[in-house]
Amino acid sequence: MMHIIHGNVFKFPGSITGTFLCLFAVVHAAGFLFSASSGAQGWDDFTRMRSIVPKGYVCYRAVKPVVIDGKLDDEAWTYIPWTDYFVDIEGMTKPQPCFRTQVKMLYDDTYFYVGADLEDTNVWATLTKHDAVIFYDNDFEIFIDPNSDSQEYYEIEINALNTEWDLFLVRPYKDFSPGMKPDNGWEIPGLKTAVFVSGTLNDPRDEDRGWSVEFAIPWSVLREYAHKPAPPRDGDQWRVNFSRVEYLPEIILATNVRKTGKSSLKKEDGTRCENWVWSPQGIINMHCPEKWGYVQFSSGKPGSVAFRPDQTESARVILHEIYYAQRDFHRKNNRWASSLDELGLFVHIDKNPDKPLIIEQTGEGYRASVTVMLPGGIRKKISINQFSTVTVE
Repeated sequence: MMHIIHGNVFKFPGSITGTFLCLFAVVHAAGFLFSASSGAQGWDDFTRMRSIVPKGYVCYRAVKPVVIDGKLDDEAWTYIPWTDYFVDIEGMTKPQPCFRTQVKMLYDDTYFYVGADLEDTNVWATLTKHDAVIFYDNDFEIFIDPNSDSQEYYEIEINALNTEWDLFLVRPYKDFSPGMKPDNGWEIPGLKTAVFVSGTLNDPRDEDRGWSVEFAIPWSVLREYAHKPAPPRDGDQWRVNFSRVEYLPEIILATNVRKTGKSSLKKEDGTRCENWVWSPQGIINMHCPEKWGYVQFSSGKPGSVAFRPDQTESARVILHEIYYAQRDFHRKNNRWASSLDELGLFVHIDKNPDKPLIIEQTGEGYRASVTVMLPGGIRKKISINQFSTVTVE
């Protein structure tokens, strides 16, 4: 199947089921540098995010050595399940991606392993400097929030040249205070990465199959801001998501280039790109950790353990509803609401038999809390504040 786009012939892989025309977004979600930092995200965004249920995956302990060569063909990966195929960042209401993307995960006492397979008929990359803004190329990205507090999380990006960018964020862009920036100086000593290209890199004259990438991320670095054991204990869950940025290349003199380089990501620019993810966000912004997937670590035999949904997820959704309503309220009134009535909200929590939801004023802002009853008669108090920080007590 072939489509003519911008006067060039662009081939869609024959293995894709159905016919999909890539509808390329204007804004890149991974950095969200052009709008999220303005702090404008609010109630309208939440209404699109609310129905999204984060995906889950069981990550098994490796029983064989993992060879980091980008190929994912060694025995360690053989019986490890793939994630679901990636979808559009906004969810299933959008067209399916025109290329398939899947991930596998493993762990041992030293590393968290991630392997990704990215279908693509024309693999290209241009950036070669470490810590360059890798999403200016087609890329693959990892986001990790170990303790699910929506704060202190890691981001790793890589392109088909095996050029890597790692950074640390104290909190999401939407919650940055004036002058705050991500920590681009954060590094991962001992990180291992490898890329394998099935085809010819940067040559549009032939049709490629795609590229694959492997990561070995040391627990010694991830535990720095984990606030929980790293490596994880059997049954522990971490919040993780993956993103793929895909540009439609212009083909000029047999070389892949984009029209305007760095400025191509600005909203007013017409450059086409898509953002495909494992667990959809509901909006075009990867930096909403509350919608990332859950990775459950298991020492069991691959395929033998069922994923266990987070029993606090429904309470987290309600607390984020309050968070986004408070953002809108504060913009209009220059103060934080002190009750649900002020926010115009009515919430019902079916696992909350005797503890009402409360909003307390604090020196910096507010804290909204609810106590829920979990299986086994266990009570947990879940809270959120004006920085979207989630705590569980």
